[in-house]
Amino acid sequence: MASKSLQDLKQQVEVTTQEAVTAAGAKAQQVVDQATEAGQKAMDQLAHSTQETIDKTAKQASDTYSGFARKLGLQK
Repeated sequence: MASKSLQDLKQQVEVTTQEAVTAAGAKAQQVVDQATEAGQKAMDQLAHSTQETIDKTAKQASDTYSGFARKLGLQK
């Protein structure tokens, strides 16, 4: 009888341990997924702001060139 009780306890501990490991793994995956999403969002924002900077710089360069060209009589 004591052997059966000990076997049941051992099995219960194994099941509980496996459930804890599974829960910890799921939580770790959730953290990884959140970090991946945050990293992707940061990269998207960086790409957007970089593109805006490039566009503004290109417009400024174009405006400057147009101003010089007008002063030199190359453009009306």
